[in-house]
Amino acid sequence: MEESNASVYIIHENEEWIASLRKNLEASHTSYSDWNLAKEGVDLTQTPPDGVFYNRMSASSFTRGNLHAKNLTAPILAWLEANSRRIVNGGRALQLEMSKAEQHVALHRSGLQTPKTLVASGRKEMIAASESFHNRPFIIKPNMGGKGYGVRLISSGPELELLLESTPFEELTVDGVVIVQEYIRPKDQRIIRMEFIAGKFYYAVQIDTGGSFELCPADACEIPTNSMDKPPEFTILEDFHIPEIEKCEAFLAANDIEIAGMEFLQNEEGERFFYDVNTTTNYNSGAEESTINGLRGMKRVAEFLKEELEKVS
Repeated sequence: MEESNASVYIIHENEEWIASLRKNLEASHTSYSDWNLAKEGVDLTQTPPDGVFYNRMSASSFTRGNLHAKNLTAPILAWLEANSRRIVNGGRALQLEMSKAEQHVALHRSGLQTPKTLVASGRKEMIAASESFHNRPFIIKPNMGGKGYGVRLISSGPELELLLESTPFEELTVDGVVIVQEYIRPKDQRIIRMEFIAGKFYYAVQIDTGGSFELCPADACEIPTNSMDKPPEFTILEDFHIPEIEKCEAFLAANDIEIAGMEFLQNEEGERFFYDVNTTTNYNSGAEESTINGLRGMKRVAEFLKEELEKVS
């Protein structure tokens, strides 16, 4: 049999977020190539190379000065699809990654419970949307975000009006759309992030929010601390199960997403609300190393990509 030259192609814009994936692909002797769309383009008149294409384009790319990398990703994925290439997290995954509003619609349609969510495209529309919460706390966040960027807890309509008097609408959004969403206080200030690989539940990690919305699990996002008493921010939950896991897997399958983190919070009454899907998920090495079950997210991703590569080689 002729030796295959097929490789895994990583489509991304952030070197720090693929360092662990590179390491694990190399450890498994898997051929791979790095397509950093913040640094290079692609000739769409050529036939794509053989292999498996893993889309890791992030909605937070604009926070690293790579605003337009996401715009380059969509035609490249279309080019790959037109040439029948194997894509992990294709065009629909990209679409949901770039829009919290579309995530909400898809989550709600799947039957998962979601917070009350409105969208607005201007300051007057934001104020009108906030009135539906009757001076109860609510959240505003950019439709296209990531890493908790731009998420703010607002205590009341008047507080929002004061914010909008001092902050231009354009500073609150990248794409002209703002989410105005019901605030649900998480029990014990903790949320749960469920990781899915190959479309199947892998593990759940509990996140101690500390009242913050910036909860990026990537090691590159961590802020060093000298406190020995501070509890870990990320803790993998052993023997985790909730009835919604199968519904989450069905949601991912329906939206052509194979690798993702899905976040939910539980209120004091025990109700679970799903509010975020991250298709460029990262894994916290400290949380993984503290477990005895050997779970390693990026290692499993590399294994999955190698399995898929073998199918097309």
